[in-house]
Amino acid sequence: MADKTKDIQKKEAVETEVVERTRAGKVYNPDVDIMEGKDKIVVIADMPGVNENSVEVTLDDNVLTIYGRVDWKIPEKMKLIHAEYGVGDFQRIFTISGEINREQIQAKVKNGVLRLVMPKNDVPKMRKIAVKAG
Repeated sequence: MADKTKDIQKKEAVETEVVERTRAGKVYNPDVDIMEGKDKIVVIADMPGVNENSVEVTLDDNVLTIYGRVDWKIPEKMKLIHAEYGVGDFQRIFTISGEINREQIQAKVKNGVLRLVMPKNDVPKMRKIAVKAG
């Protein structure tokens, strides 16, 4: 019988090749859930340690970039002797389609979870076009 246990592995930071960083430290790809409804797409990103003052969401052409800065400090008169949780910034880059209404995108962050709501443009309804002889 096959062993059904799974190894739990620490998520490693990845090198981002899109932009040159000016801030030293690790950068993680945050885990995201993407859900699509009839009139919107919702992206939920886990970014522990990020708040509304340390997260940026930018849209340039069709490239949506999420960047969260994490400033974690060891409390005074203490030193770190063991760490299992990796601390670093977060960055995730998506290419979005033309069906997204760029002017109506909303972003909210609460308890380290970023929620992006991207409404879709009104889709033109199909109509029948009369064909005339001539």
